[in-house]
Amino acid sequence: MRIDRAGWPFITGPLAPAAVLAAAGRAGGRRGLRLAAWPFAVLSAYMALFFRDPDRRCDVEAPAPDDVLSPADGVVMVAGEPQEGVAPEGDWQQVSVFLSVVDVHVNRSPYHGEVVESSYRKGSFLAAYRKESAHRNERSELWLRDGDRTVVFRQIVGVLARRIVTRTGVGRRLATGERMGLMKFGSRMDVFVPRDCTVLVQVGQRVRGGETVIARWSDAR
Repeated sequence: MRIDRAGWPFITGPLAPAAVLAAAGRAGGRRGLRLAAWPFAVLSAYMALFFRDPDRRCDVEAPAPDDVLSPADGVVMVAGEPQEGVAPEGDWQQVSVFLSVVDVHVNRSPYHGEVVESSYRKGSFLAAYRKESAHRNERSELWLRDGDRTVVFRQIVGVLARRIVTRTGVGRRLATGERMGLMKFGSRMDVFVPRDCTVLVQVGQRVRGGETVIARWSDAR
C-alpha cells in the first residue's frame, strides 16, 4: 500500500516515543513502560491508515471522456441543486462528498483539462457535514476547463482537518482521476458541474475517489 509523502512525519513521529518506552521497559523489566508504548504505536498505525494512497481504476484504465468522477472517498451530502450561497457565480449543480477520519484522504481531479483559476481562502473549522462549512471554512478552489466544458471543485477542511495540500495550479493540465492533493483529518469536497450534466449519485451514497461516476455530460463527444 502506497503512503502519501505528507503522512510520513505523522507516522514516524509517534514511533520515537514508542521505541524509547518499549526499550526502557525491556531494559528495566518494567511492564508499565512497555504498555505505555502501545498508544503511540497505535497512533502511528492509524496515521499510516489515514495517509494510505491506494490505486484506483482510473490509474490503469482511462475514464470515459464524458464522465465526472468522485474526487474523494466518502458519503454524498449534496446531489443536484446547489446549497444556497455555496455555488460559484453561474448556473451549477452540486455534488458534495463528506470524508470521515477513516476514509482515504488523497484527493483526485474529478475531470480533465487545464486549471484556469486557483484560489485559497482562510476561514473557520466548522464540522464539514454542516451546510455553513461550504462557505465559511478554510478552502481551496480550482476551475478546470476543457474546451467549452468547465468543472469547479473545492477542498474544504472540517473540525479536525487543519491543513489543505493542493499539488496543482493555474496552467497545469490534469487527467480525470489524477491525484492532486489531500486534506488532513476529516473534511469535504464540493464539485460543481453545469446543467448539461446529469448527476448520477444520490444523497447518502458511498463513493470512491477516482472510480465512482458522479455526473456525466449529456452531449457526448
